[in-house]
Amino acid sequence: MRDLTYPPIIMTAKTLFRVLGQRFVMTGTENVPRTGGVLLAYNHIGYVDFVYGGLATQPSKRLVRFMAKREIFDDRFGGPLMRSLHHIEVDRGEGLASFRTAIDYLQQGEAVGIFPEATISRALELKEFKTGAVRIAAAAGVPLVPVILWGTQRMMTKDHPRDFSRGKTIAIRVGAPLHPTGEDPVAETAELHRVMSQMLDETIASYPADEQPAGSWWLPARHGGSAPTLVEAARLDAEEKRERAAKRAAKRAAKSAKKS
Repeated sequence: MRDLTYPPIIMTAKTLFRVLGQRFVMTGTENVPRTGGVLLAYNHIGYVDFVYGGLATQPSKRLVRFMAKREIFDDRFGGPLMRSLHHIEVDRGEGLASFRTAIDYLQQGEAVGIFPEATISRALELKEFKTGAVRIAAAAGVPLVPVILWGTQRMMTKDHPRDFSRGKTIAIRVGAPLHPTGEDPVAETAELHRVMSQMLDETIASYPADEQPAGSWWLPARHGGSAPTLVEAARLDAEEKRERAAKRAAKRAAKSAKKS
């Protein structure tokens, strides 16, 4: 694929990282193959995960084509940018087109990034995974590489103000490739979840203690933080979904009233 936009964006991002005085702790990047199709599965804890997730493949000199929700592509500024980077548009109501596009990219030898949780985890722990990751990897016949991001939630995530103050540590942990067959997507997804849960615990445990003191909102409750539990987060997600549906209904009603 021809990439005119990606290289300058990477250079700009790295400059911003230096300006922000960010420290990167990257482990396991050798697990990303240097050639051939590969699907990378990321945890999802913040709105800037796309920006930092691509760093996992920088040592192997790969560019990641992320699967992202359609709303970003609908934005008049974000849409052209996402398309120029050859990211993959995902319609949550009809995912077959994105499924096929991802497989096509992978069979062309591209690195594709996917978030199996689909949405940001307010609990900062792994939510339930969709089976798409293992099904795509199996159908394309490529390795599935798990990746954990940590620290990105401190900058920009749900329910908290943005904080781009200097000196944050960003941890990126890449696991050994998995090779799903697609024979039992549910079981293989459960294994991916188990592997990534263990990786997340290891990443949190090795993160600088002075940057995540007990009670920190950016630390899961199970690790001594004040983030909502998975059960509490599910309730908040449901409330958010209802509010969005109500707003959409109100907009439709307003449009209908204007027409009449």
